[in-house]
Amino acid sequence: MPQHLFVYGTLKEGFRNFHINRGQRIEGVFLTAAPHPLYLVGDFGLPWLLHRPGHGLQVEGQVFEVNETVLRDMDALERVDEPGYYERLPLQVLRIGDHQSMVVACYFGSDATFERGPVIAGPLARYDLSH
Repeated sequence: MPQHLFVYGTLKEGFRNFHINRGQRIEGVFLTAAPHPLYLVGDFGLPWLLHRPGHGLQVEGQVFEVNETVLRDMDALERVDEPGYYERLPLQVLRIGDHQSMVVACYFGSDATFERGPVIAGPLARYDLSH
């Protein structure tokens, strides 16, 4: 069954891991409905969104409709089955322009890994190609 997924980092269209994201993009740019802290962490500056609603900034991203095969490949990339990486959780987002609200899935980074750092930048409102 297809699922909607909010991506804010390397899985976005035009970014280095987009080849894993073979979903159908939902038109528009989306923001997290509540602020969430987005940082660049670790030696590679990975985009790391923390599940701390009400902290940080509203984060900009894209929404894709993905099937189970694509979701499984993304889960493998994000290492959702391994402690210290990402967890896929529900998130409310708003489309910029018409404020359409959707509850979608999103990858949130581990608090433990964030605490180990290093933190390179953040909190950020968006991850872009300059990062």
